Amino acid sequence: MSDTKPWYQEAVFFELNIRAYRDSDGDGNGDFRGAITKLDHIKSLGVDCIWVQPMYPSPLRDDGYDVADYTGIHTDFGTLDDFRAFLDAAHARGLRVIIDVVMNHCSIDHPWFQAARADRNSPYRDYFVWSDTPEKYKEARIIFLDTEPSNWTYDTVAGQYFWHRFYSSQPDLNYDNPAVHEEMFNVLRFWLDMGIDGFRADAVPYLYEREGTNCENLPETHVFLKAVRRLLDAEYPGRVLIAEANQWPEDLLPYFGDGDEFQVCFHFPIMPRLYMALKRGDKTPIIDILNRTPPIPPGTQWMTFLRNHDELTLEMVTPEERQWMWEQYAPELRMRLNLGIRRRLMPLLDDDRRRWLALNALFLSLPGTPILYYGDEIGMGDNIWLEDRHGCRTPMQWSAERHAGFSEAARTYQPVIDQPPYDYRTRNAAAQEADPDSYLNLTRFLIATRQGQPALRAGALAWVETSDAAVLAFRRMTEGAPAVLCLFNLSDSVRPGLALPADMRDLLSREGRVFAAKQQIELAPFAAHWFVEEA
Repeated sequence: MSDTKPWYQEAVFFELNIRAYRDSDGDGNGDFRGAITKLDHIKSLGVDCIWVQPMYPSPLRDDGYDVADYTGIHTDFGTLDDFRAFLDAAHARGLRVIIDVVMNHCSIDHPWFQAARADRNSPYRDYFVWSDTPEKYKEARIIFLDTEPSNWTYDTVAGQYFWHRFYSSQPDLNYDNPAVHEEMFNVLRFWLDMGIDGFRADAVPYLYEREGTNCENLPETHVFLKAVRRLLDAEYPGRVLIAEANQWPEDLLPYFGDGDEFQVCFHFPIMPRLYMALKRGDKTPIIDILNRTPPIPPGTQWMTFLRNHDELTLEMVTPEERQWMWEQYAPELRMRLNLGIRRRLMPLLDDDRRRWLALNALFLSLPGTPILYYGDEIGMGDNIWLEDRHGCRTPMQWSAERHAGFSEAARTYQPVIDQPPYDYRTRNAAAQEADPDSYLNLTRFLIATRQGQPALRAGALAWVETSDAAVLAFRRMTEGAPAVLCLFNLSDSVRPGLALPADMRDLLSREGRVFAAKQQIELAPFAAHWFVEEA
C-alpha cells in the first residue's frame, strides 16, 4: 500500500460479531478465544482491519449497544485477558482492530443511571437528560417509530422523564455536563492503552439537545468530537476515528471538520441505491448520489458497505422509493423493520451468483473504504422469523458438522440456518475452500485484485458515458499508477458495451483475458469488468 496515504484510506474492513463467530467453551455463544482460532480465515480474505461489534457487559436489549459497563467484557465473550489475547493475535497477523464506542447513550442498567434515578442529589443525576414534561424538544424525530411512541420515558423511581433517541432502555448521556466528557475520554484511553487501532463511534449526531432544533448535528456536537480527535492525535497518533451517522453526504461533511474531526464517515445513502440500480437496471441512482457527494478534506475517507448487522436502512430515500424497495426486496411484511429491510445480502439477491458478483465488484470499485460483513463471504442466508435484527446475526457456518461447526453446545444463542438454499450443511466455509469458483474464493479474488490496484484503493472517479442506462462505466485514477476502467451491466439482458480505447486486460477474468483496442465488448447479463491498459 502507498506510504503517502493513511492506512484507513486504502484498507478493507471486516465486521465481526463475536457472539456469532466461534464458541470455544461450549456455552452456545461465540467468544474471543473462539474468534482467535478463526483469525486465519479473516486474514485469508485479504482484509486489513477488524471492526468488533460491542463486547461490553450489557443486558442485551439492543445486542450490546446498550452498554452497562464501558470498560469490561461481557461474560459470554470472555474476559479482558481474552480480549487482549485476541488483540495480540490479530496484530501478530498484521490485522488492525477497532471497536464500537457508544457515546450517545448507555443502558438503564448502567450504574450511572441506577444512581441517577435513585437520588436527585446524586452527582450522576446530571449525567442524563431529565424533564418534568415530555413536551421538550418536540422537533426531534423518533428514530424507532415502530417501537417507541416518544423520545421521553417516565421513570417512576426518578419521578421524571428521561430523554432517549433510541430505545427507552437506552437513556441518552448529557453532554452539557463536563463530567460526562471526562468519563468518555477515560473510556477511550482505557481501550487505546490496551492497543486498539481506533473506534467506530455509534450514533454521533445526537449528543446534544436544543429547543427549536431537530437535536441532530448541532454545533456543540462538533466541538466535543473535535476534542475527542485532539485526544487521539496527541496521545495515540495513528489511531482512527470513524463516524456512524445516517445522514446525507452534505450533512456529514462537518463531521470531517477541516480534517480535524473524524478521519472516516459512513456513506449510508450509497448503499440502498446500489440495490435500487441493480433491480431497476438503471445506473442513475448511483450517479446521482455520488455526484451529490461533496469533496472531503485530505487524509479523510468515506466508508461503504453492502450489508451489516442492522437493517438495510431506507431512511435516505424518498417515501416512494422506500415503498418500491420494500415491494422489490421485502415482499413479506416480516422482512421489514423500522424504515428498512432485515435481510442478508444473498437473500436480497435471490441467491443469484451473477448479481452477487456484479454488486460486490461494483461496491469494491467505488470510492471509499469498504466493509465486509461476516458470513457474506460465503453467501450466508438469514432467518426473518427471529426477532428484531437477529435474523442477520446467526452463527457463522464453518462446516457441515453439528451447529455448522460453530459450537459443541446443546443449543446455540440463535439457531443456525438449516433451510435450503442456505442450509449450513451445503453452504459453509469448509465446503467452499476447495472450489475456486465459490463465494469464499471469489471474495478473496475480488479483494486481492482491488488491493493490487492503487487506483481502486484510493483513486479519483470520473464517469464514462455509455448512452445506456443499464451500463455503468467509470474510471478510477491516481498519480503514478495505471487507471482502471470499471464497466458493469446492471440488467439481466445482454447489452452492447464500450469500444475500448486501447488494448486492455480484464482484471476480473481469472485467465487475464486481453481485449483489443476498439473492440466492441458485448456485456453479458450482470457482467462486471475491471480493465487496465495492457503494458
